[in-house]
Amino acid sequence: MAEPSPKHDVFQAIADPTRRSLLQLLVDKEMPVNAISGHYPMSRTAVSKHLRILAEAGLVKERKVGRETRYRLEPEPLKELKRWLAYYERFWENRLSVLKHLVESEEEQ
Repeated sequence: MAEPSPKHDVFQAIADPTRRSLLQLLVDKEMPVNAISGHYPMSRTAVSKHLRILAEAGLVKERKVGRETRYRLEPEPLKELKRWLAYYERFWENRLSVLKHLVESEEEQ
């Protein structure tokens, strides 16, 4: 049986600056939502909504420890983003190479 596709993809999930900040916060350690909420000027409910979107995209995993839910970064889905950006990186490197060549040839003349 095939795994259902996520409600949000990686690109949608990281489009929001708050969600990107949440990912950075979770890079080094697993944290409960109360501790995460303390880093943001928004309600715990708002932070939970952002975490839910990240979880639906597969970017964070949640784990119950007693009565609290802890979140940790799951970096694997970011590989999709890396592959997509790699194509454009090569594109810009080629364009900058051409520009450099044009500028240097104009300087020689």
